[in-house]
Amino acid sequence: MTRADSAAMHRYLALFRGINVGGQNLLPMAELTALLGEVGCKDISTYIQSGNVVFSTANKCNPTKVSEIVGKIEASHGFAPTVVILSVAELEGVIQANPYDTDDGQALHFFFLESKPEDADLDHLRDLKSGAERFELHDKVLYLHAPSGIGRSKLAANVEKCVGVKVTARNWNTVQKLRKLVGT
Repeated sequence: MTRADSAAMHRYLALFRGINVGGQNLLPMAELTALLGEVGCKDISTYIQSGNVVFSTANKCNPTKVSEIVGKIEASHGFAPTVVILSVAELEGVIQANPYDTDDGQALHFFFLESKPEDADLDHLRDLKSGAERFELHDKVLYLHAPSGIGRSKLAANVEKCVGVKVTARNWNTVQKLRKLVGT
């Protein structure tokens, strides 16, 4: 790729929900990379096996591109994952809007929403939170600080139901690694 080609490219982060988790929805990263290449993605990098992908494309990513990606996966693997795509600027905005400081990167979680919720039931989430948990919803991200972990968190288990849109979550450690991967 020439310098001119690279300047015209747009860089994105794709967060796939529920692939390669618990033996379900198996999709090796090499196959996912190949599928993304088939829909015009370039410079593809993955981080761990659970569906974190950075790529470039000549055109701005839009819902049609997301539909193409999901359609390719469904045709080849028999399932249609939720995919949240963020531009580099959007990822940086999400990080800057994080309301919580923590030294424990596994205690802070970012629930990336497929779309902005129209009628989120935040009162129900407040009723479900444990004493140590805190959360805030900003646009298309719900930030959850759960110092006791999310394994038994009723709040974490009900985020999607209460916000009314599909979500995929990443902890702070993963978000920081993805930030480096996209080059911000």
